[in-house]
Amino acid sequence: MNVSVTSLILAALSFGLNAAQADEALAKSKGCLGCHGIDHKIVGPAYKDIAKKYAGQDVTAPLAEKVIKGGGGVWGQMPMPANAVSPDEARQLVTWILGLK
Repeated sequence: MNVSVTSLILAALSFGLNAAQADEALAKSKGCLGCHGIDHKIVGPAYKDIAKKYAGQDVTAPLAEKVIKGGGGVWGQMPMPANAVSPDEARQLVTWILGLK
């Protein structure tokens, strides 16, 4: 019985790790990491800084909309352009970014 519980826990942890890696892979495939570093600013803010700024706030939908349509004024003068991502991809990216520590 303990082996089954341990196996389930390890599988769940592995799935979480794979999901995080998949979201980083999505960010890479969509070109997001050309302007945003995970832990350092490039052209746009670091993803970890975004996570800190919006910690505890229900901002997934508006940030996903901003990823799709672009926007500016929150992090400085350089606006973020619109991005060729689906609404589901935008939500996936924002959820990943907001979960970074």
